[in-house]
Amino acid sequence: MSGSNESRQAAISAVTNYKPIEKPLNFLDTPAKQVFAANVFSDDVMRERLPKSVYKALRRTIDRGEKLDVSVADAVAVAMRDWAIEKGATHYAHVFYPLTGLTAEKHDSFLEPDGKGGVLAEFSAKQLIQGEPDASSFPSGGIRATFEARGYTAWDVTSPAYILENPNGTTLCIPTAFCSWTGEALDKKVPLLRSMQALNLQAQRILKLFGHADPGLVFSTAGCEQEYFLIDRNFYFARPDLINAGRTLFGARPPKGQELEDQYFGAIPDRVLACMLEAERELYKLGVPVKTRHNEVAPAQYELAPVYENANVATDHQYLVMLHLQRIAQKYGMTCLLHEKPFAGINGSGKHLNWSLGTKSANLLEPGSTPHQNAQFLVFCAAVIRAVNKYGKLLRAAVAHASNDHRLGANEAPPAIISVFLGEQLTDVFEQIKRGAAKRSKQPGFLSVGVDTLPPLPKDAGDRNRTSPFAFTGNKFEFRAVGSSQSVAGPLVVLNTIVAESLDYVATKLEAAPKGSAEKFNAAVQKVLQDLIRENDRIIFNGDNYCEAWHKEAAKRGLPNLRNTVDALPALIEPENIEVFERFKVFSRREIESRHEIYLERYVKDVNIEARLAVRIAKTQIFPAAVAYEARLASASHSLKGLGIHHCTTVLEELTGLLAKFQPAIARLDQAVHHHTEGTTLDHAKYARDTLIPAMVEVRQIADTLEGVVGDEFWPLPTYQEMLFIK
Repeated sequence: MSGSNESRQAAISAVTNYKPIEKPLNFLDTPAKQVFAANVFSDDVMRERLPKSVYKALRRTIDRGEKLDVSVADAVAVAMRDWAIEKGATHYAHVFYPLTGLTAEKHDSFLEPDGKGGVLAEFSAKQLIQGEPDASSFPSGGIRATFEARGYTAWDVTSPAYILENPNGTTLCIPTAFCSWTGEALDKKVPLLRSMQALNLQAQRILKLFGHADPGLVFSTAGCEQEYFLIDRNFYFARPDLINAGRTLFGARPPKGQELEDQYFGAIPDRVLACMLEAERELYKLGVPVKTRHNEVAPAQYELAPVYENANVATDHQYLVMLHLQRIAQKYGMTCLLHEKPFAGINGSGKHLNWSLGTKSANLLEPGSTPHQNAQFLVFCAAVIRAVNKYGKLLRAAVAHASNDHRLGANEAPPAIISVFLGEQLTDVFEQIKRGAAKRSKQPGFLSVGVDTLPPLPKDAGDRNRTSPFAFTGNKFEFRAVGSSQSVAGPLVVLNTIVAESLDYVATKLEAAPKGSAEKFNAAVQKVLQDLIRENDRIIFNGDNYCEAWHKEAAKRGLPNLRNTVDALPALIEPENIEVFERFKVFSRREIESRHEIYLERYVKDVNIEARLAVRIAKTQIFPAAVAYEARLASASHSLKGLGIHHCTTVLEELTGLLAKFQPAIARLDQAVHHHTEGTTLDHAKYARDTLIPAMVEVRQIADTLEGVVGDEFWPLPTYQEMLFIK
């Protein structure tokens, strides 16, 4: 009897005989500097093509947050249309960000009949400002009934339009907000813009107290590190679990994984590097400031990181990063996996969110060389600490989804316990404030490595902590718990809102303090800082967040440990959290309750899809392969016994025993999948967590053991060893 792994062998053959699909790009034709933002309706393009009064009106909206003067839209529409047509565009699209977690777009042609048998290229102010996609089929959490279809997209002037290239043409893409006919947010952008507006209003109060008469618009910034896997597409198409769930539901650990630590920052394979270079070049054209690329810890895992920028623009750019990594990978015969845990037993992927706030001219979380003397910085930093302490459950909920549950809490990613790492220098400064007043700051020095030919290296005042979920890293906080596949909009909305609330709290305290002299103000600042640290220092932890001792210590401190999505998401609708969203006009009660429903429902759908997949793969691929191998062993054993040879049947007995467990385990999972749970969406989510996932784990454990027993020629699925190491 022949083996059953023809698809595996075909995939391996295709990978080892891979040849580039297209000729290499000629990177010498146009320097990268000239390519950057070439396809963006940028400030330079606007300045060149718009009337001066229109350009200035737009800049006031973008730079100062002033209300958009819609009368300028006619001139902008004409300029944008002409620029896009010169770039080869035939269509325009309002790009929006529904609660699917992906982008959405509706394309319309510039061409309209002229009534004389010809066409005109038209693009009006109305078409620029507003679109009307069907809203009935997007998640709304009950805000919209199925028969209520009307939804609107609204031009976001603060995020630049761009040209998206395709081999057969180009499209003008206009970032937009998406709301229902009733005016409620159905997307990621509207709440993000609201939260940035709230953050600006409260930060202005603090800056004015510190003597800034006109500090300019305060906005949050974001730099989103993107981790991802690249595997050959032939392996991908031979794995139904990767195609449908984005992760492997089965797969034994290979003999060699990441334990040698030889992948991290290693030489990038030529094929992978070629893919990276083209992806970066395409992102440059769109004005995405990608900066860093390198091998990550796990085999076949990589990272791309941009320079930080305005959080709204950074969020739009993050979608473009994910889109282009996936599209360009196809050109090189690979698939980009963005799932948080595509392979069990090795590192998963995150999207570290580097967050700060500032104006066009200043970073408000820049401590300077003497942070103990920088009262303004200390106030902003302490306000962030308070926000994370008070709303830690809300931050945890912002990164809660089924795929991130596989990553958070393992010794590769932050635990589900939210804490803040400050580092030695800032911890020392705040400890001094707590005891009375800060008199000094630990200073950076120089590091000598004992080789005369090497220069002395500037040494930071403190080390970094890669185990912390929320770490201060010089002039920003790094929120490390964000998942690789998720939009950064949700975490940004929460961060902006809770920090706005904390700044409001601090500003109110300082505004109520005695006035009249700098000494009185300084005393008030000192008192507020002392109170903030004394009341919120439980959240500060500079040690190893992975160790069990920290989990016990965190419990003593009263820090919540919300281990999974089902435990974490209810924080969204706790009364105090609804209150803060409503108070700062980021979400209405109905909007946040709808999101709670949508995210729970998505969790249920994700787990159900995986469970159905696991049953099908186990029943139709793994079980038949194991039975076929069992028959081969039984036949050989029977023949040898007929010759008087006492053949060792240890493997056959082991295989038979595993199959005796495997079949009923599959049946139990199948029964669990088809069980109809009564009750609310939360009840369904609990059932998925408590019944479906354990049943899947049981089936997987047996299947992965079978992989190590069944003859290689029979095993039907590409193995971890093949997918991760054959490039």
